[in-house]
Amino acid sequence: MQELHESGPFNWELAAQAITVRIRWFGLCVGYALVNLPASVPHQAILNAILTLGAVYAVFDTYYNAHGKGFLSEWPLFISAMEAVFIGLLCHFENGLQSPFRFYYFLSLLVCAFRYDRGVAYPTFALHTISYLSLGIWRDVPLEDRFSTMVLMPVFMGWVTWGSTSLAGLLKRASDGLTALNTQLQEDQGLLELRIRERTQELQESQALLVQQEKQAAFGLLAAGIAHEVGNPLAAISSLVQLLNRRDIDQHTREKLQLVDDQLRRIQRTLRELVDFSRPTNLTDSRCDIHDVIGNALSIAKYYKRKKGKRIVTRFVTDLPPLNTVRDQLVQVFLNLILNAMDATEEGGTITIVTRLKSGTLQVDVSDDGRGIAAEDLDRIFQPYFTTKDTGTGLGLFVCRNLVEQKLGGTMELVAGKPGGTTFRVTLHNGELAGLPDREPPNAAPDVQSIDITESSPREASIS
Repeated sequence: MQELHESGPFNWELAAQAITVRIRWFGLCVGYALVNLPASVPHQAILNAILTLGAVYAVFDTYYNAHGKGFLSEWPLFISAMEAVFIGLLCHFENGLQSPFRFYYFLSLLVCAFRYDRGVAYPTFALHTISYLSLGIWRDVPLEDRFSTMVLMPVFMGWVTWGSTSLAGLLKRASDGLTALNTQLQEDQGLLELRIRERTQELQESQALLVQQEKQAAFGLLAAGIAHEVGNPLAAISSLVQLLNRRDIDQHTREKLQLVDDQLRRIQRTLRELVDFSRPTNLTDSRCDIHDVIGNALSIAKYYKRKKGKRIVTRFVTDLPPLNTVRDQLVQVFLNLILNAMDATEEGGTITIVTRLKSGTLQVDVSDDGRGIAAEDLDRIFQPYFTTKDTGTGLGLFVCRNLVEQKLGGTMELVAGKPGGTTFRVTLHNGELAGLPDREPPNAAPDVQSIDITESSPREASIS
């Protein structure tokens, strides 16, 4: 029984079969002892031959049981008939109805009741009764012994059959109940483990978001401090340049001072963009042009050190209505995707940003022709703290997807990640887009000149 539990789910039939095999071998050993230990037993050779036939059957039964099957289990009544004949022959050649082998009838009925249902147990009782009564008729039992031998024995066999089947039914119901409870316990355990994994993942994600927010807050304070410290000297230098320009100086000096003033204004503009990006995020909805949002992200990305030598091509759909959304969060999403694309491409690479209308939604694709994403990493790119960069935090894509799905009511997915190119798609659902026909952007002109994004609109342009 223990072996069956260890090897797999509990099976009542196989457990009963294992018990049957043990009882059969026990009965054979006792039979050999009864036949061979006394000094002289009548028909000893015949009895040993009958026991040997039983041993051969037991060998087959043991072999099948070792392989999780029952020998001749499809014909239980045939087995019962063989046992009835087997026990009857043993009793016939060993003192008739007074033979100790008559108790084998009880063992056979007990085993049958546990191994099969009532539909087999009671016919087996009938076969054993016929075997026993036939033996009594054959041996011509004396009249004074007929009641005790011919009546009580069948009554006792019937009583054993009834009691065994009732006990077996009770044990089977208890076993089925325990099996059902064990199955339910395993299901509950699996559900509990699943919930623990989900809660652990939610905790890790919340922790990751908190870390990212703390970093952004620290960055905002640092940027504001730098802008303040740098802005004051710049204002003083700009005032001095303007004072010098008011003096009577030659044209060459005036032109040089104008160049200095232009560069100072450029530095001040960069500081303003830095301060604007680092200010506390505005979480209120506002109507904004998605292309202006992308342009804002590109204006910040142009200061990234890895932008040098790379082209950014934008292909925007025309006549797009303003969207009611959280502008600052959209800027953060697109900026992260653009910076990732820059990291993935080498010098001379191209980053393409495409917008389109499809099925009442706005799709924004950010693509690059870089090294792509390894196949084993495709399922982990949105997990917190997973990164392939030497200095990455592993929070960028995770935070962006959370912003898009939980805050902006859209979706973010990887639509292409094979070597030679990666494409991330942000899909935004907005009421203003409902009912609009599908529109694809025009193809970018191949001879568009590289321009500085700060000097012109990013639409339909190639930016280097």
